[in-house]
Amino acid sequence: MTDGKYRMQWDKFVGSIDRRHFLVTSLAAGVATLTPRFAHAEAERFRLGLILSATGPGSNYCESAIQAVTYGVAELNKRGGLLGKYPIELIFRDEQSKPEAAAREARDLIDRQKVHAVIGTWSSASALAVQEIAYEQKVLHISACGNSSQLIAENYSPYTFLVTPNSQMESAAIAVTLAQMAKDKNWKRFVTIGQDYEWGRAQQKGFIEVFTQRTPGVELTKEFWFKLGETNFAPYIAAIMAAQPDFCFGAMSAKDSATFMLQAKANGMFRKVVYPGGLITVADMQQQTKTLERGLIGVTRAPFFALLNEPVMQRYIKLHQENNGPKTYPTDWACMHLDALYAIEQAAKKSGQIDSESLRKALTGATIDTCRGQAAFAECSNQLAIPAGFVGTITDTPDYPFPIYDLKTLVRVDAKEVERSCAELEAVRKKRA
Repeated sequence: MTDGKYRMQWDKFVGSIDRRHFLVTSLAAGVATLTPRFAHAEAERFRLGLILSATGPGSNYCESAIQAVTYGVAELNKRGGLLGKYPIELIFRDEQSKPEAAAREARDLIDRQKVHAVIGTWSSASALAVQEIAYEQKVLHISACGNSSQLIAENYSPYTFLVTPNSQMESAAIAVTLAQMAKDKNWKRFVTIGQDYEWGRAQQKGFIEVFTQRTPGVELTKEFWFKLGETNFAPYIAAIMAAQPDFCFGAMSAKDSATFMLQAKANGMFRKVVYPGGLITVADMQQQTKTLERGLIGVTRAPFFALLNEPVMQRYIKLHQENNGPKTYPTDWACMHLDALYAIEQAAKKSGQIDSESLRKALTGATIDTCRGQAAFAECSNQLAIPAGFVGTITDTPDYPFPIYDLKTLVRVDAKEVERSCAELEAVRKKRA
């Protein structure tokens, strides 16, 4: 989706106020009534902070997540809110895909707005920054996008929960699949290219560790790194083709990934170099329908088309179509952020309370209903044991107006196949005061 179309949809969605910050004070039939940023919440409301990118490299992923949470809050508030008596007040803040902005907004949400919980962020670096503040202030924090494995390992906090596969799980899922492919195709050399920040580095590192263990004869010959927001990939593409690898692994996402794939296709890279394993989500398939290279092998986290038999996914599709039209479908980001919202609802039902500490205790080790089926949070890490990744090949289908992964060859890698043990996580965990 172009920035112009994004701005038009956003303006229609939130009205005339600043799209970086809004507060939802009442919701009915999916329509948000908005008041100024620093309006005060009523005592008997559940105040929920949502920190995602309305601007910056991650904004094209976050648009659908912001809308989904808002529609989800509307749906809950029709039933009286949490426990049927605590309406949810949703306060959104723009992290701008920058950890310093996320930290600033998280502190303000907790200190001034007195939120009971925070959902966010897009950036893994931002998620780590918010994690520290949430721990310091003892406020529930749920990450449904930012997925650095540090969140559950080195930087673990009992107040942060992941409803998205962490980067170690996801990269291992890709590595397991590509290792078999490398053996079948007798690959010997490969290169990597990634976003030079927390998630890109973690994704590449996790892939290398598992892939090289399983394919000791395949050599990594070159690593390419670029800054977030890069617009000119021509030098990287030329260097990749000059290296003549058997394949190139990409650790990138959102707008950067879209720009790279568009330029790589235009420069003929995909005709000369296999590009498997990049994060190609439902959002990418929808937004790049005309330009996305068919035959690419990618990974995604919660594809609706592979989960149509799940009751919760059916519910999310219905909710999405009620608000967006009968031929539209939710992205991974929409589904995972709804999982985060409804995890809070399930915790409230379990505990009978809405304070942050009660919700945290109720979620610890809990089994919840999600768009990917029932799954449990590991007590030692607060990682939800959902699929580590869905790896597939981009193809067209008459069933949808955009490409999807070929369901005949789609590989679902479950958490138990790649997740680290509690002992492994605790061995690298830093001590907290």
